[in-house]
Amino acid sequence: MKKILFTFILAVFLSSLLKAQERQWTMEACMQYAVEYSPAVKQKEYQEDTYKAEYASAIGNFFPSLEGSVGAEYNFGRGIDPETNMYTNTTSFYNSYRLNANMPLFSGGQLVNTWRLSKVNRQMGMNDIQKAKDDLALKVMVAFVDVVYYQGTKRYAGEKLEESKATLYKSERMNELGLKSKADLALVEAQVAEDDYNLTRQENLYNQAVANLKDLMNYPQQDVLAVDTTVATIDYLLPAESVADIYTQASEANPTALQAEYQVQAAKMNHLIQKGRFFPTISLYAGVNTTYFEQLNSDRETTPFKDQFKNNRGEWVGVSLSIPLFSRLNRLTDARRAKNNLRIAAEQQTEVLRQLQTAIEKAVLDREGYAKETFQMEKKQAADAIAYQQTLRKYEEGLMSPIDLQTSANVLLMSRANLLQRKLLYLLKCKEVDYYKGVPLIDN
Repeated sequence: MKKILFTFILAVFLSSLLKAQERQWTMEACMQYAVEYSPAVKQKEYQEDTYKAEYASAIGNFFPSLEGSVGAEYNFGRGIDPETNMYTNTTSFYNSYRLNANMPLFSGGQLVNTWRLSKVNRQMGMNDIQKAKDDLALKVMVAFVDVVYYQGTKRYAGEKLEESKATLYKSERMNELGLKSKADLALVEAQVAEDDYNLTRQENLYNQAVANLKDLMNYPQQDVLAVDTTVATIDYLLPAESVADIYTQASEANPTALQAEYQVQAAKMNHLIQKGRFFPTISLYAGVNTTYFEQLNSDRETTPFKDQFKNNRGEWVGVSLSIPLFSRLNRLTDARRAKNNLRIAAEQQTEVLRQLQTAIEKAVLDREGYAKETFQMEKKQAADAIAYQQTLRKYEEGLMSPIDLQTSANVLLMSRANLLQRKLLYLLKCKEVDYYKGVPLIDN
């Protein structure tokens, strides 16, 4: 029975391990994983929770504050008898109860603007979370494309090495028959060595790209990350799109543009708060208190607690006016600093929007350019493949030299690599343009 149970558990473990290794990670899956396990995103979420608490606190500032206090003391030695107002040598117990309430009536708009500032900060906090997710997703997207590209070049280098080895084998047989010289054979051997080196180099570049992708995803470096290398079909006939229209959409909804807008609003609210400090503040206050007194070593009868609690009770209500007269120029300095911060935020917003417009225009132009280059590279690769097959056949017939064969093979390899690169860059720019148009990078 134990042996059967052990076998079952081992089978389940191996099955789950095999499934984990066989999983093909798509670009969207990598981005979702990175966002879910990103420390930077979690930090923004914690900051947003702080903004949420500050928003609740700003609302609470509109309500009255209520404080209660209880005091008790023992007096030893010479003291004043509150009933006779005479000095006596006695030990007494004194107990007091106090309840205060205070409500702001006017503070120069500081309370309202503090609430508005906390509201803006909360919106900015939620936007910062989305911006952190988008920034990380864009980095993961580029890293994913690098992995797919180097995986492709590694495969091309491996195929070229196999072809060179096959050519070397044929050349050795032809050399034995006297159809190829030793010099030709040496050139083919050099080509095999060069292809072997290129394969090693592409493998190293691929491993570095995978390590970079894992790092951005916060994925365990020791675990296998099998990337889905399927390249989507390219549609070259995309409708013409206006950069101005895309920019209009992005300036109203893109997290980068919204962040700059929220920073301007926050600076404006802070400036109004500092200006409000120059105005008087008016507050309404009220309270009630009562006391209890007892002489511990006196023969006189002490008034019961409930009677004293009722009879000694006092209430008050009033209005306070606080006028700021002089604060060693602190208020003036703070107001000036807040005004300059508002100006700085406005200039930063202008620069952010300018950079956003430039990025959109560049992304649209790159997308169109890569589409044309991909179309042209497909034709070039097809022509280079035919040329290589012709060169290989003529080399085997003795009509071409090994140098001609090497040159043709290298041209075909570069064409295949360039075609793959242009396809991936085109798809990358398509997603980037869609992102500026408001299409989410990942499903939240």
